[in-house]
Amino acid sequence: MEYVLQAMGISKKFGAKYALNNVDLNVCRGDIYGLIGRNGAGKTTLIRIITGLVKPDGGSVKLFGRDDLEAERRRMGAIVDYPSVHPNLSAEGNLELYRRMFGIADSDCVKETLKLVGLTDTGKKKAKYFSLGMKQRLGIAISLLGNPDFLILDEPINGLDPMGIREVRDLILTLNREKQITMLISSHILGELSKIATRYGIISNGVLLDEFTRDELVQRCKRCLKIKVGDAKNAAIVLETNLGTTNYDVLPGNVIRLFDYVDEAGRVNTALVSGGVAVESIVPVIQDLESYVMDQMNGEKEAAK
Repeated sequence: MEYVLQAMGISKKFGAKYALNNVDLNVCRGDIYGLIGRNGAGKTTLIRIITGLVKPDGGSVKLFGRDDLEAERRRMGAIVDYPSVHPNLSAEGNLELYRRMFGIADSDCVKETLKLVGLTDTGKKKAKYFSLGMKQRLGIAISLLGNPDFLILDEPINGLDPMGIREVRDLILTLNREKQITMLISSHILGELSKIATRYGIISNGVLLDEFTRDELVQRCKRCLKIKVGDAKNAAIVLETNLGTTNYDVLPGNVIRLFDYVDEAGRVNTALVSGGVAVESIVPVIQDLESYVMDQMNGEKEAAK
């Protein structure tokens, strides 16, 4: 497995509060990595550290398997916070300005990039008159000028209307599939992220709770019994001993998801109670990305109490 990004033990404090606390994150070549978290969870701070805008208090970063970050960041494009678009310039004028700033000799890259992001027909129209979706695509175009192998987009669909979301989503998929650009995308809009991401990381209160692939998500979100118990460790023993199943996983906050006996909640409840386990609730569920992430975050809150 070839890693484009490895963040190892990243910590960052602002005052007395940890914005990031010992975060490990791995992005493999070819991934569209969805970094999921509420506003203020630490997503942008982590991206700022990866892009070199902020220094971590602890931990280290590798890009393309190397520690020479100054050199390897030249292979990376990024939009952090908001696209750096000059409002009084056209799309072509913006790209031409940044081409010169970046020292790119090939002037043909401007028209090629405009075509790639679907902005060739904007003519002399100033960027300040663009829709939010067009501005976002222009920002992505700027980040593509250096022909990056790795692209980082911070909340690229935040605030967009449905048409703008679709345009940016289709562009992301094109860049990944046709240009083989690996991506790290932060977002709190889980429904959209689930349509494009191949790997996920959940961050909450500066802590990376989990990493998983799309295939692992499918397995985790299949039909199950969601069981809230007083002691998950003892409940697991009872499930294995009395019901003969290991087809379960344990979430934070003493929540167990059981993938066997889904239509036999009464039998499971009886087995757990007979085994001395206090059962607070037991319900059959089919989860999607949003409900799975919320379970992880809510479990983390309960575990912190």
